[in-house]
Amino acid sequence: MSLDALMKVLAKAEKGNTEIFISDTSKTPIPSTELRAIITHHLHTLGVNTGVAAEANLTLERSANSILEDYIGGRKPDLNKGQVQTVVDGTLQLDLFEDLKDVPFPSPTNPKFTFIDLFAGIGGFRIAMQNLGGRCVYSSEFDEKAKETYYANYGEVPFGDITKETTKSYIPDNFDILCAGFPCQAFSLAGKRRGFNEARGTLFFDVAEILKRKQPKGIFLENVKGLKIHDRGKTFEVIKNALDEVGYIIADDPWIVNAMNFGVPQHRERVYIIGVRKDIAKEFGITKETIQNCCPKPTDTTKRFRDVKEENEVSVKYYLSTQYIDTLKKHKARHEAKGNGFGYKIIQDDEVSNAIVVGGMGRECNLVIDNRLTDFTPITNIKGVVNREGIRRMTPREWARLQGYPDKFKIVVADASAYKQFGNSVAVPAIQATAQKLIELLKIK
Repeated sequence: MSLDALMKVLAKAEKGNTEIFISDTSKTPIPSTELRAIITHHLHTLGVNTGVAAEANLTLERSANSILEDYIGGRKPDLNKGQVQTVVDGTLQLDLFEDLKDVPFPSPTNPKFTFIDLFAGIGGFRIAMQNLGGRCVYSSEFDEKAKETYYANYGEVPFGDITKETTKSYIPDNFDILCAGFPCQAFSLAGKRRGFNEARGTLFFDVAEILKRKQPKGIFLENVKGLKIHDRGKTFEVIKNALDEVGYIIADDPWIVNAMNFGVPQHRERVYIIGVRKDIAKEFGITKETIQNCCPKPTDTTKRFRDVKEENEVSVKYYLSTQYIDTLKKHKARHEAKGNGFGYKIIQDDEVSNAIVVGGMGRECNLVIDNRLTDFTPITNIKGVVNREGIRRMTPREWARLQGYPDKFKIVVADASAYKQFGNSVAVPAIQATAQKLIELLKIK
């Protein structure tokens, strides 16, 4: 059985038994919604010495072997009650799943460091960290479509809801760096400490809780630019104080890093927070000022849209109708009359794009001119006819390139999901340049 075939079987089991738990030989409940994550994480640990060790690793191995015994042996598992199974030999498992080696972005076999990928999305952090010699030992992502893309490119299905204890139970000890592009939820600031306790009820609290338990050497967090001033700076105060409470130092003024300075033609400013565990900081003489002063320097500011533009004629489905263009023009005119700068924007080939974002005018703020279309026959339901001005939306592949994803990155979902995934992603080259600074601080070689 190929890994892909097994994933399809397990996906059906997950959907049909979302509230059922399997018990393995360690008597640890296995949520049926995490079958694919357990198997793929387990296969990634076979034959590789990552240096991580913990009860979580044993839990993963036992859970995976229990599942594999059922499916490899051709037996339908009884999901309502646990069964003690014989462990399947690890070498046999790897031989059975040869297609695991065919993913575009395999993990390094001799890693320089290890990391976990929280709120993983489609793996922007993962590509950057692997480029630097890191190996991912745990990933978590809530969105099912993002999981599909993640699996297609790394051969691993992320675990799901990170707020659940069963999900956290598979995180190993002794990994080096925690990476998280965590969502910026509203923080409750009713208390006075504005630290770890005030982060409760937010997804950032789960990040802080994992840091408190696992104590990796370093952390790398990413968020929107507005995080610094959200709620008049109180939100960042909560984050900073919570990280201090769980044992990490960060800069007092987090960096705002623009992706356009690192080899992609996209004006995308994001807050990057790197931190070092206090005992390591003391050993290496790292202070808040040290971290503040190691912001990554621009590496390439020359890229323009023409560098990521599709090489060939694209489908007519990306071209706007005349009626829709008329609607956009009227919308923009209304806002201009009020003194606002809202509305559609056309990016010329020699320009840098606006930030690609999900929802609202996300795609309409990054329209382009492309006069290579030869067949104007619509293939989707549109009002009016396809415009003859060459105005179209960027393609998902162009969005991927704007975020620094190599062309070998597989886009396996429909356009709507692809736009969402790339719009929510991190810019890989900017992440990599910043991660390099953290690795240097931690003296990882």
